[in-house]
Amino acid sequence: MLPDKRKICFMSRRLLLDLHLLDIIRSMKQKIAYHRYYPLLLDLKNKKVVVVGGGCVAERKVLGLLSAGALVKLVSPEATETLVKMASDGLIDHVAKAFIPEDLDGAWLVISATDDSGVQELVYKETLSRRIFCNVVDQPEFCSFIVPSIVRRGDLCLSISTGGRCPALAQRLRKELGHSIGHFYGDYVSLLGELRQLIIRSYEDTATRKELCHSLADPEVMAWVRDGEWDRVEKWAVSLCGKEAINIVLNFR
Repeated sequence: MLPDKRKICFMSRRLLLDLHLLDIIRSMKQKIAYHRYYPLLLDLKNKKVVVVGGGCVAERKVLGLLSAGALVKLVSPEATETLVKMASDGLIDHVAKAFIPEDLDGAWLVISATDDSGVQELVYKETLSRRIFCNVVDQPEFCSFIVPSIVRRGDLCLSISTGGRCPALAQRLRKELGHSIGHFYGDYVSLLGELRQLIIRSYEDTATRKELCHSLADPEVMAWVRDGEWDRVEKWAVSLCGKEAINIVLNFR
């Protein structure tokens, strides 16, 4: 007799867990010299982030932080024209002076992007003593976290990292994934998110919720969204979530 779906899922999860444990044990035995980073996504909304440096790299970091809703304090005697404009528009707080440890007061996260190696090391040491996460650009030895290459499509975010070993490879993979992950994924993920909330509101039974939510990730539906076949999407959504799904799909047509 063939095992039911639940047994198959359990066996698959058990196999993945065993493989993951084997990888951990192997890496410990090999005494790998480089870091094994723990991947995570941060909520920086309304959190103070200090950026040290005012060049093009700092500008790029600031743009990414602002898109995440961070409250950015820029510390640098000079800054690019774009950064100066951001400060004059009230988007960031620019402190036009050399870095001192007190600039880190109240910081939740720190990024240092200067061409002064002495400042870079000082920033890192100060963040260590204050237990603040810090990224010193292009100097992994002075980083408590690294920033991966990103492919973003709305709420879909793919992160690629080589653990700092070969950033060029991460960038190449980002470009390749960027070509294969179409822009329609932004709407697709938003649609699934709204339908998921409808399911959660509509069904009290946990098992039913779980089964319906898993059904949302149907690859056939992804193809319909990609090709603009919204009549099919609507019919599918109604069959899964009820008539309330019609108005949700209408927002994406």
